[in-house]
Amino acid sequence: QVQLVESGGGLVQAGGSLRLSCAASGLTFSPLHMGWFRQAPGMEREFVAGISRYGSMTGYADSVKGRFTISRDNAKNTVYLQMNSLKPEDTAVYYCAADARPGATSKRRSDYAYWGQGTQVTVSS
Repeated sequence: QVQLVESGGGLVQAGGSLRLSCAASGLTFSPLHMGWFRQAPGMEREFVAGISRYGSMTGYADSVKGRFTISRDNAKNTVYLQMNSLKPEDTAVYYCAADARPGATSKRRSDYAYWGQGTQVTVSS
């Protein structure tokens, strides 16, 4: 059974930092592209960051470029999202997702077959 379990969310003041983790089990991790998405109340779930199978390529939403960094440790079956200089508009539930397709990484939600349950990130002003 495939499981993606996020952790590391919480409440932080604007300008602060958090590191999210996503541990994968039940599937072979290294061939998967991995991504982070987020969903604020009343909003669509949106792409935040993605990383290719072996970490050679990363991509970010414009709104988080220069502030967030995605990374992965294939030996630990874990993907991370380091979030710095957090803003109130970063408040959302953050989801980890896995894309098992061959080819390049994607920013499309529909390309990700596996999802975690999400972790809440709240940034106070």
